[in-house]
Amino acid sequence: MHGMFFSFELMLWIAPALLLGLWAQWRVKSTYAAAQQMPAPLSGAAAARHILDSGGLHNVEIEQIPGQLTDHYDPRAKVLRLSPEVYQGRNLAAVGIAAHESGHALQDAQSYAALVVRNAAVPMASFGSGISYILILAGLFLQVGALLWVGIALFGGVVFFQLVNLPVEFNASSRAKAQLVNLGIINNEELHYVDKVLDAAAWTYVAGTLQTVLTLLYYISLANRSSRD
Repeated sequence: MHGMFFSFELMLWIAPALLLGLWAQWRVKSTYAAAQQMPAPLSGAAAARHILDSGGLHNVEIEQIPGQLTDHYDPRAKVLRLSPEVYQGRNLAAVGIAAHESGHALQDAQSYAALVVRNAAVPMASFGSGISYILILAGLFLQVGALLWVGIALFGGVVFFQLVNLPVEFNASSRAKAQLVNLGIINNEELHYVDKVLDAAAWTYVAGTLQTVLTLLYYISLANRSSRD
């Protein structure tokens, strides 16, 4: 019963973030679908190649991977991985997303400070997300305050990662839009559609960050209540 109440109360705390996330996902789908109807002079893969080459990143490979919106840049392998719709698509949605991921490659090449910090925080965040919930629950059930606070501290690493990830994503989108226009891949009128897609995607990161922050605040309030009991 304690665990069920814990989960229900947590859901109430993070409800604003969940609602924001649902709205953001809807907005991503609608703006992406609209931008897919707008033709572009290059495919997503060709646009990415143009951006990378213009930045001197001839060594960064571009690969097609399965899935939808699975696009990402792998800084360890120096590979840009694009979903089939983005890799092959000759539309503003594909070009915008490919350019955004290319922006991450440019950040990596220029040792963009926020990206360096984010990459360094990945192991801490991965470890914290896996074990913090277990330690917090164990601390509550066993009534061991130290265990509870250790779990909260580890979850703080997840929050830190999410917070530092926001400027990384915003900066990648800014780089993408600037490169698309500066290199003549799209014009200012077409930028309007790319803008909408990337802005909608940005809201999903904001929602995710808000959720982790609210979760952390809930855990802290829980620990304070537990110490008073």
